[in-house]
Amino acid sequence: MRLGIDWGGTKIEIIALDDAGEEMFRKRVHTPRDDYNGCIEAVAGLVAAAESSTGQTGTVGFGIPGSISPATGLVKNANSTWMNGKPLDKDLQERLSRPVRIQNDANCLAVSEATDGAAAGAHFVHALIVGTGCGSGIAVDGKAHRGANGIGGEWGAIPVPWMKDEEFPGPTNWIGHRGCIDFWCSGTGFQTGYQQETATDLKGPDIMELKRAGDPTATKHYEIYVSRLGRAMAMSANLIDPDVFVLGGGMSNIDELYNDLPTAIAPYIFSDAYEVPIRKAKHGDSSGVRGAAWLWND
Repeated sequence: MRLGIDWGGTKIEIIALDDAGEEMFRKRVHTPRDDYNGCIEAVAGLVAAAESSTGQTGTVGFGIPGSISPATGLVKNANSTWMNGKPLDKDLQERLSRPVRIQNDANCLAVSEATDGAAAGAHFVHALIVGTGCGSGIAVDGKAHRGANGIGGEWGAIPVPWMKDEEFPGPTNWIGHRGCIDFWCSGTGFQTGYQQETATDLKGPDIMELKRAGDPTATKHYEIYVSRLGRAMAMSANLIDPDVFVLGGGMSNIDELYNDLPTAIAPYIFSDAYEVPIRKAKHGDSSGVRGAAWLWND
């Protein structure tokens, strides 16, 4: 049995998978925010509940909104800031009395979709989380690509490429960089542009309904969003040339993206031809927690 845990800022979720990837148990609890030890205990309670329900002991994998620094062994770059600077893997191993494997949550999305999702069997997968924030993960032959310094796939921290004059220098993100993918290619970035022009506080799905009804302002901001995401994906294509792109997060539910992004990507590709599938995550919101379980897929 494989146990996967998705440790997010608002909820911690566990799933138990059998060898065929079938769900055996699932439960979520609210994240004890700003309480590192409380989070460790919440995880221990979820593991105990899963093993009690199934009568089995499982391997444990974690997806977290950050990564473990190879230099210090401590969590870095987590937007759940109370885990930064903590020896999370050591603390979890001690509390659970077993080895654990930890990856960035976007890497878990990539692993999940490469294992039995939208990119099953693909050699090189670039998975993009386009939701409240925007990040990415890479899987090679179904394994997370962490990188030598634990920053493999940190695509969101890069400025949107081929920046237009009116975009420069761009808004500041949470780490103080300007014009980055993690804001402009997120659902938050899409909504903010529309809100700034119209002084109307609408969410992404509402803006898309207006766009589908022919509203010119909603259409303009959708096209701006597609251009920015397309340029960001073209940079990935030129750099790592994945076999498949997979989209997860709330913006991945916009069906028009799968038709419009190839056109937005094409002008920036350094090749005479480019054709790579862009697919919606098969497991949706479950991909992160499933990918954490599949970290033990040796």
